[in-house]
Amino acid sequence: MVNQRIVVKIGTSTLAHPSGLLNIRRVEELCKVLSDLKNAGHEILLVSSGAIGMGVGKLSLPGRPEDVPTKQAAAAVGQCELMYTYDKAFSEHNHTVAQILLTAADLDHEDRFENFQNTMKRLLELRVLPIVNENDTVATEELGIGDNDTLAAVVAVSMEADLLILLSDIDGLYTADPHTHPDAALIPEVTALTREIWDLAGGAGSGLGTGGMTTKLQAASLCTESGCDMVIANGADPARLYDIAEGKPVGTRFRGKRG
Repeated sequence: MVNQRIVVKIGTSTLAHPSGLLNIRRVEELCKVLSDLKNAGHEILLVSSGAIGMGVGKLSLPGRPEDVPTKQAAAAVGQCELMYTYDKAFSEHNHTVAQILLTAADLDHEDRFENFQNTMKRLLELRVLPIVNENDTVATEELGIGDNDTLAAVVAVSMEADLLILLSDIDGLYTADPHTHPDAALIPEVTALTREIWDLAGGAGSGLGTGGMTTKLQAASLCTESGCDMVIANGADPARLYDIAEGKPVGTRFRGKRG
């Protein structure tokens, strides 16, 4: 297995039960596998959704809030819970984590973006595992990055990653919506984002998250243009990350443009 710089994005639907409360067993398994991949020599960066979703659960709200102040309040509560959980889980495997919270302004402003890159590079040199999320406590939908699929792609491109893995509640890109078309087939590899591929994108994802297939294809476009491979896979079994890192066929792999 060739050592790689890998960005892993985990969605709210993978992190949490439908109630919004943490899926403890899955998160613990995820942190164990990522720690093992790190031990094997890979550089791991984690882009984690879940702050608002976990805040919803922690505050016992009936569902994902619609108004911005309540979303931001839920994010403030949930981000604490999220990082506490990651810090505890990774510490059990002797890995140190760092929290990086970003807004669109951080990525658009040249000096701030350069500071972000420099900090991330230094964290990796110090063998720290950076955990990145959008700063939902201060970012509004008008000013925000919008979704963590896009954020993960920006992180992967800016850090010159070899691979971006989007873990979600879907197995990959299908020839049709598998929920409504039982005969839909998984597409194992995409070498070019043709109009036909874009036409396969559906609507939004789960009730707790914000992403859908369209945002994942937009992330693939960013990554592949920069020569970075991207994989969409189901996050229900974190052990699949071993096979993905080895290049085995899991989910849908978008091939980065070479040369």
